[in-house]
Amino acid sequence: MAKMISKCPVCNETLQATTLQCGKCGLELKNNFELSPFDKLDEEKMKFLLIFLQAKGNLSLVKNILGISYTNAQTKLQELLQALDLVTDEAARAIAQAVDTSSWQVDAGSGKPSEIIKQKLKENGGLATVLGQTGRAYQIRATADGNGFSCDLMTAPSYKLVIFDELVKYMQAHGGRIAKGNGRFYKFGEPQCDENTVVGIIAINYQRPKVGDSVLDPVHFFAAILDWGDIAYNKRGYLELKESYKKKQ
Repeated sequence: MAKMISKCPVCNETLQATTLQCGKCGLELKNNFELSPFDKLDEEKMKFLLIFLQAKGNLSLVKNILGISYTNAQTKLQELLQALDLVTDEAARAIAQAVDTSSWQVDAGSGKPSEIIKQKLKENGGLATVLGQTGRAYQIRATADGNGFSCDLMTAPSYKLVIFDELVKYMQAHGGRIAKGNGRFYKFGEPQCDENTVVGIIAINYQRPKVGDSVLDPVHFFAAILDWGDIAYNKRGYLELKESYKKKQ
């Protein structure tokens, strides 16, 4: 059976489907039937689309399957979106921000939170949306080497994933829980912002503050990432290790 074509081979104008026929009884329907955007894709773009879907949108995997560069894969995706009339500013930004994760070294069997989160980021092409305790969405983007991340709402350039190891280490030593703390209304060293809180531990690892210093408060999306990684429950005011994670240890 011949493949559907959408362009006239003589003048290159868009063709119209005017007849549909049943292959069993021969019934014919005549009308001006509209072709879908997918019917208008050429063979190369359709092949790319199918591979893109099989790879679940992971451009690093797509480039490996096709044997092309990551930049070439990004270009082909942009061309596909244009052909399907799906080009938006948001889509263009997402493609431009995508991370090449193919060279990342990840210990898939590791129980370390940093490795678990790195693996999940790799599976999602270096970009992911995580939900906070109230349902607020945060977009996180991995650094090029896969060992850190940034968030669309944070002021700091990026954080290292190993901070999650420190947070879980504390929870393991304190009954599986840790208070989130509050760095917006408390100074470092105060009960709501000390080494026994998420905000305090992050500050120690990133800012190295002195007692009485103001600190950044990225607790909400740190908690959301741990929940997304199936490591800790994101509760109101505290984090608690998940049973599924404990069983991996």
